[in-house]
Amino acid sequence: MSKKFIPVLIILILGGLFVGFGVMGRSDKRNDDPKAKYQKILRNVGIVLEQGHYNPKKIDDKFSQEVLKKFEDDLDPDKYIFLQGDIDAFKKYENRIDDEIHGAPLESFYAITDVYLKRIDEVSDSYKEILKKPFDFNRDESLQTDGDKRNYPTSIAERNEYGRKRLKYLVLVRYVDLQEERDANIKKDSAYKPDSTLQREAIGIVSKQMDRYFETLKKHNTSDELFSTFVNDITGAMDPHTTYFAPVDKRSFDEMLSGTFYGIGAQLQEKDGKITIASLITGMPAWKSNQITPGDEIIKVAQGAAAAPVDVTGYAVEDAVKLIRGEKRGSEVRLTLKKADGTVKVVSILRDKISLDDTFARSAVINNNGHKIGYIYLPEFYANFDDPSARRSATDVAKEVVKLKAAHVEGIVIDLRGNGGGSLTDVVDMVGLFIKGGPVVQVKGRDGAPSVLDDKDKDVLYTGPLAVMVDELSASASEIFAAAIQDYHRGIIIGSSTYGKGTVQRNVSLDPQSENPFFTQPDEGLGDVKLTFRKFYRINGGATQLRGVVPDIMLPDRLENAKLREKDNPDALHWDEIPKANYTLWNPGYSYSSVVAAVNAQINNNVDFEGIKNEVSLLDKYRNEESPLNILQYKKMQKDIKEASKKLDDYSKLPTNLDVKTLPVDSLDMAGDTTKITHEAQFIKSVSTDIYISETVKVMEKVIGEQQVAERR
Repeated sequence: MSKKFIPVLIILILGGLFVGFGVMGRSDKRNDDPKAKYQKILRNVGIVLEQGHYNPKKIDDKFSQEVLKKFEDDLDPDKYIFLQGDIDAFKKYENRIDDEIHGAPLESFYAITDVYLKRIDEVSDSYKEILKKPFDFNRDESLQTDGDKRNYPTSIAERNEYGRKRLKYLVLVRYVDLQEERDANIKKDSAYKPDSTLQREAIGIVSKQMDRYFETLKKHNTSDELFSTFVNDITGAMDPHTTYFAPVDKRSFDEMLSGTFYGIGAQLQEKDGKITIASLITGMPAWKSNQITPGDEIIKVAQGAAAAPVDVTGYAVEDAVKLIRGEKRGSEVRLTLKKADGTVKVVSILRDKISLDDTFARSAVINNNGHKIGYIYLPEFYANFDDPSARRSATDVAKEVVKLKAAHVEGIVIDLRGNGGGSLTDVVDMVGLFIKGGPVVQVKGRDGAPSVLDDKDKDVLYTGPLAVMVDELSASASEIFAAAIQDYHRGIIIGSSTYGKGTVQRNVSLDPQSENPFFTQPDEGLGDVKLTFRKFYRINGGATQLRGVVPDIMLPDRLENAKLREKDNPDALHWDEIPKANYTLWNPGYSYSSVVAAVNAQINNNVDFEGIKNEVSLLDKYRNEESPLNILQYKKMQKDIKEASKKLDDYSKLPTNLDVKTLPVDSLDMAGDTTKITHEAQFIKSVSTDIYISETVKVMEKVIGEQQVAERR
């Protein structure tokens, strides 16, 4: 289902995603009546939401209507399963789900899923008939692939017509792929295949895909998994980060962890029947490739250059993982990816074993125009509160700052791009490295006044020019750090607007335990709710929720229009503000606003960034258009997309790589360790070829110049 995540490399990272394995009730034999158990789960979820959520919506008829719509969308995002008559019939439950949450007998779930399973059988029978005949690719017609822009079919015939177009599109994509493959190898292959043969092969490929898709769909359409989706639609109606987790099958989970294997360091997600990249593990091969981004759809997987790629359309996440994992370090896997901008790219990756060193803060020195700029990359705000001796992000960043100061850098850049957050304590401590004490962030629960978290240490580790890099995937703790630095005018924030997650969650067991204030009965294996219970506010009083942090200097990037941020979710909590905290602006000796204005004027005249902006807009336009089913029109669109993507790549390339050097003390530490040396070389290369780091260095040079002038006054 759409809520399912599985790691390609099974590893638990502090502050990372909670991953649930197993099916609800599989190992729980204490309740033989699933209906009674489901009703108890619903009631307990309702209690937790109403009594514990930071800003609970009233669970009433309006809430019920929203849940019903979300459940319909989750079951049938493409509007390919249900008929409009089904949706009309479900309206009898639109004012009932709230009653069921409050204790009324559970009826809506069973009524909807009964129809759903019936319709699945109908659709799975119909596609076989459609694929028996060849398609006319000269016919002028198109397919709307976005379910939000389509209506439910009013009849089986109308649904079959949409199914025909859907299958035609899938065959067209494979058909053109086969044509391109044939034409590229025409000199190597003695047996030339005519187009008619290639179309038959494409139909055969799609037929197997559909067989696999419906087999997977039926396999996962258990009552437990469907109910888990239903409950997640209830929690998700409160806000996107309040989530239900069914009981974990520990035995299965432990078995998965017990084996040694190698992978690419990515986490996969099943979304609307597609396998997509959910997140990347810093330092691992997928991250190092610089070619893979969260949100990318995996179309095919190949075991190296010689092996035929396997189309993973219709695969369960677990099955896709098996193809991507390997038993040997350095073995090659090739992923065919569909990017957010609509382009298709083949990425070659060598599998590796996880190296925790790559997930920690690290630094380098950038030499440019006679200036030495320190660069610190922080992948996450990590900490282990169960082990006082374990590494912490704030402590590690402090060490990197000390090393950079010893190298006599004139400014420091802290890169928080892609940093999804983590330890709140470390955020506060890390801000404290750069300010003379004072408030860092305000935290507010559903009741009572906000509390202010302060840096109580008046000492400042580093007083020089500072820049912080962010993007749309910088979230939570990253936003707190960037906001505090911005509010103090301590440094310049550069990049694109951040994610906008300004809420805090905690796990609440639905099983009535002594530490759970909501329940008093014995444990019944009902699962957990990850509950939003607090909200972050900047020291200037504004929430980081929804709006995120708007950089002082905006740089366009490829994901600007990808709808990845909090604001793109209609159930996100609103932005608001509270009174600002008492704090004193940093005085760098020059005009903060004047430097920002001058640099922005410089950015606006940058040909490369203007080109990036234009090509991103063009690709976004193609992504939102209907897909042509005429082969000539399809090929033209793909040609235009490839050309725009190439231009985008060209604009993103530096004409000359930056001069980036490993710190001497780090070189000594790596002496003789080939693994560390290899990883460091990859890190240095990624920094030296990054256009956004290059632009940030230019900004730092401007700031350094202004500060030097101020110091001479």
